[in-house]
Amino acid sequence: MQENEEQLVDFERLKQLVSERSILWREHALQRMNERRISKADVKVAILSGEVIEDYPDAYPTPSCLVLGCTVGGKWIHVVCGVLNDVAVIITVYQPDSRKWLPDGKTRR
Repeated sequence: MQENEEQLVDFERLKQLVSERSILWREHALQRMNERRISKADVKVAILSGEVIEDYPDAYPTPSCLVLGCTVGGKWIHVVCGVLNDVAVIITVYQPDSRKWLPDGKTRR
């Protein structure tokens, strides 16, 4: 089955919602951010300056995407996020694992 473009996350809309602070932080994301010492500011900056490297159109409850972006301190992070009911949803956040990702942070091994 071919992907329907309407299912993909509108990245410009996502960035607009983040810049407007219309964000739902999932508990899982907050836990992982705390464990990994990644701040909300880091996530916001990463999304606003980042790029979508994977799409998950069939994710529930909303299509989501994987964003590669740089934190306030200059570290690369991955953010799994989407848009649901005019709110940016932050699902999880992590630093790319070099055992799973090539040095560019965009390509899976």
